Amino acid sequence: MTPEPDAAFVVVVSGPSGAGKDTVIQHALARDASLATVATVKTRPPRPGEINGVHQVFLSEDEFDEWLAADRFLEHAQVYNHRSGVPRAAVEELLAAGRTVVLRTDVQGAHTLKSGLVAPLLVFVTAPIDALARRMRARAGDSEEEIAERLKFAESELAEAEWFDVVIVNDDDRQDDAVDALLQAIQAERVTRAV
Repeated sequence: MTPEPDAAFVVVVSGPSGAGKDTVIQHALARDASLATVATVKTRPPRPGEINGVHQVFLSEDEFDEWLAADRFLEHAQVYNHRSGVPRAAVEELLAAGRTVVLRTDVQGAHTLKSGLVAPLLVFVTAPIDALARRMRARAGDSEEEIAERLKFAESELAEAEWFDVVIVNDDDRQDDAVDALLQAIQAERVTRAV
């Protein structure tokens, strides 16, 4: 089934580090072929298992500056001592093809996208703080100092949930429920926009 171009919109998924945003998004993409996403641009080194151009696009600081100068980002931010951005052209191509585009970003990026896009659906994915800490430690590549910094930042991000359209709790043993909730929110938004 080919998506209708006028049904295209952006879903911005945000929340604290360790909430499982990537996992929820990947499961949603696997269950709904009309959804699409783009690889976020990062200046940090790849984590174990991450493939450049698939999971993220990894650039040097100089390359990131070149993208900035060329206005190639919908939004960009400094996050945990590295820079991150959403590539403009990739999102615009998917929207022009009638796809619902799911973007993962931090809360700061969600603020920018809320004001810079036409009526995005804003989804906040969270988890209990002990689960956030456990998940951060389980993924290789972050030092205890980085984890402590992320947990402190997560507490401030949790206070931002109130201005999102939808809040989803991604508990360890109920991940399918979180995926269901994201897909239901997207479908409800499609119905609203079709009226």
